[in-house]
Formats: sequence, C-alpha cells, structure tokens
Amino acid sequence: MNRCPDQVRASGSDWGALMRYLLLCLLTLPLATASAGAQERFVGFVTPSKNISCQLDTQESVLRCDVAKIDVYPPRPADCDLEYGNAFQMSAKGRAGRICAGDTTMDQSLPVLAYGELWQRNGFKCRSEQAGLKCVNAMQHGFLLSRAKQEVF
Repeated sequence: MNRCPDQVRASGSDWGALMRYLLLCLLTLPLATASAGAQERFVGFVTPSKNISCQLDTQESVLRCDVAKIDVYPPRPADCDLEYGNAFQMSAKGRAGRICAGDTTMDQSLPVLAYGELWQRNGFKCRSEQAGLKCVNAMQHGFLLSRAKQEVF
C-alpha cells in the first residue's frame, strides 16, 4: 500500500508545502505499484517433504514444478546441455512435459501445500498427497510427481 511521507505536513495556508506533499505522494505511487506487481508475478508452494516445489508465472500462465531428489533420472536428450529429468512444465491449455533447465523453482520460503490440500490458480490445480503431487491444467494435461515416480499425461 502506498503511503505518502509522514514528514511532509501541509496546512491549508501553505500552498507550496501542499504541492510538495502531493508531488512526493505521486512520485512514490509508481514504486509501490511496481513492487506489488513483481511480488504477484510468481506464486507457488512446496510439498510437506520439501522435495517438490512449484511456481506459477501468472503473466505467462505457465506452471513449473521441480523435484529435488528423484530415484532414477531419465536419459538426457542430445540437445540438452543443462539439467534434465527433474523439472516439469505446462501451460494453461497445453501439454505437460519434462524440460531441460539450468535453474530451479526450489524455494523453501514458499508456503507448504499440506497433504490433502488443493492449490488452484489461473486454471491450474495441484493436490498434495503423501504418495506425491498431482497437477493438471484446464485441459486435464498434467503430471504426477514423487521421488520414486514421475508421470506426464
């Protein structure tokens, strides 16, 4: 929330002080708006085991989930020079898939999606269970993720 500087006090008889106060308020408004927008672009969660982390890019409407530890890594495609096997991504209406990635969504400061709870944003739904995490988009494409098994459907 934008808050104009407290140190500027304007009385009805001091037109210059009032104008400075209004100018400072207007100058701080874009900063407050920009920081609020940046905070809301990415939203996500981690599972209770902290092994799976998901983040939604709300502007691009793309959900990505990473599994920190998996039992068996699939072969890396020849055209992937980065990590492969533990990152999954889907758009709001497109198919889901494993992706080649050099970064991660793992962020232990994200809120925990408790077992049995449902997370819903922008047409995506994810349910956390002890057996793993299942996420789907509006077209019912998605993935089922756990340490032992990763399925894309």
